[in-house]
Amino acid sequence: MSEQQHREEQLTERVVESFDGAPDPRLKELMQALTRHLHAFAREVRLTEAEWQQAIGFLTATGHITDARRQEFILLSDVLGVSMQTITINNQAYADATEATVVGPFFTERSPEFALGDDISGGAPGEPCWVEGTVTDTEGRPVPGALIEVWEADDEGLYDVQYDDDRVAARGHLYTDADGGYRFWAITPTPYPIPHDGPVGRLLEATGRSPMRASHLHFMVEAARLRTLVTHIFVRGDKRLSSDAVFGVRDSLVKDFESQPAGTPTPDGRDVGNRPWSRVRFDIVLAPAGAAA
Repeated sequence: MSEQQHREEQLTERVVESFDGAPDPRLKELMQALTRHLHAFAREVRLTEAEWQQAIGFLTATGHITDARRQEFILLSDVLGVSMQTITINNQAYADATEATVVGPFFTERSPEFALGDDISGGAPGEPCWVEGTVTDTEGRPVPGALIEVWEADDEGLYDVQYDDDRVAARGHLYTDADGGYRFWAITPTPYPIPHDGPVGRLLEATGRSPMRASHLHFMVEAARLRTLVTHIFVRGDKRLSSDAVFGVRDSLVKDFESQPAGTPTPDGRDVGNRPWSRVRFDIVLAPAGAAA
């Protein structure tokens, strides 16, 4: 071992050892592992002082643009695939339970409640879409009263919270019926870019990556004694399925959004005017709470 290698390894060991007295064993494990990996990265790429300063500036800018309505650190985690990796680790495969994916930065608490069959779009621009399905457990038993939160971007590629007028649109929650069924009107998902006017956007541009997300509709499903599911469904045929900016696509979540010509009768008799609409079925299977593979 060269003198240079010895100095570098000795420094890493000293920093790792500095956390030996941490009273929380889990915090000790996290900080020591983080130190080892960060030091290994710096040594592998032979990080320059100028690059280190640029990284500090990037993180500072990420903090400055983050506020109550925009979480740039989540966006950074998303585009680095860390969000999806964390979700994959914490939602272990179990029987035929529906796969989880990223929550994204635009979920909000206290969404409006809707009855089964209602229209959650709230006037958001977009093609009407009938969404239906069931919620069951992995034994095939219906889950009545399951809470389903749904949210999506509009046809302009924006979520309601990205507007400045405090609108609430294309989001809401409802509950499954006695047979575990649910149904509602939304809008047909379309591709849109993640916010790319900040440091994360500049990172994507510098690395030649697109900020576009594949078309999707968000779901969060909760029920007693079952694992909470956060997921999306994606539109089959979307050319961005293989290049989703946040790596959220899973093959099992790609669904057929069936186009219906203008004038086609709707499932509930709703008059959608003389325009086309779509329909999709998404049957959700929840794993038991605390389930492991």
